[in-house]
Amino acid sequence: MVITEVGGAAWEATWNDWEWVIGVNLWGVLHGVKVFMPLMQAQNTECHIINTSSSAGLIAGNLSAPYSVTKHAVVALSESMYLALQQRNSMVKVSVLCPAMVRTNIAEAERYRPAEMRNEPVEPTPERQAGLAAFKAAMEASMAPAQVAEIVFDAIEREQFYILTHPEWTEVIQLRTDRLVRMENPLNPTSTIMKLMNSPRADKTRRARV
Repeated sequence: MVITEVGGAAWEATWNDWEWVIGVNLWGVLHGVKVFMPLMQAQNTECHIINTSSSAGLIAGNLSAPYSVTKHAVVALSESMYLALQQRNSMVKVSVLCPAMVRTNIAEAERYRPAEMRNEPVEPTPERQAGLAAFKAAMEASMAPAQVAEIVFDAIEREQFYILTHPEWTEVIQLRTDRLVRMENPLNPTSTIMKLMNSPRADKTRRARV
């Protein structure tokens, strides 16, 4: 999963950015589906696929176009798989994991970019450096990966399709879906996201789950 150095509008991201992010975030999931789904179906036993998207796959996004595009695509892919498997009464189940802030090394993702897909070095602005430092600090205070695993296993037992690590984020998800139903133009979700991240309720939820 990659995000940190490919922020910005769709036309500002380089072709290298698009190729790298699509290759990891979307093609990575597609390869998993193409390889493992036939094997799982042939076993003729109960089993479950978890496709990892992001909360960014459920909201209107404006920070990183490649990231948002790929995460929305994984949600659509998973929904398509769910309906197809349901129609066939398959014993294979599928869910889509849409985590919010989880304590991973995503802030260091740029170091794993293949050399042939790297952009020309650009001196980071003070604003960019401050933003990255704030992001890393937020990651350090985020949910532990082990707790995400517990949430996922619980969802598998209940055959729950949408898996949100932070249920309070349904507020920002609803912000998008309500405007869609009313045929209103998209609204920047940043202020709502920041409110959720800084709310006492979010802090309490993090402490309870870590």
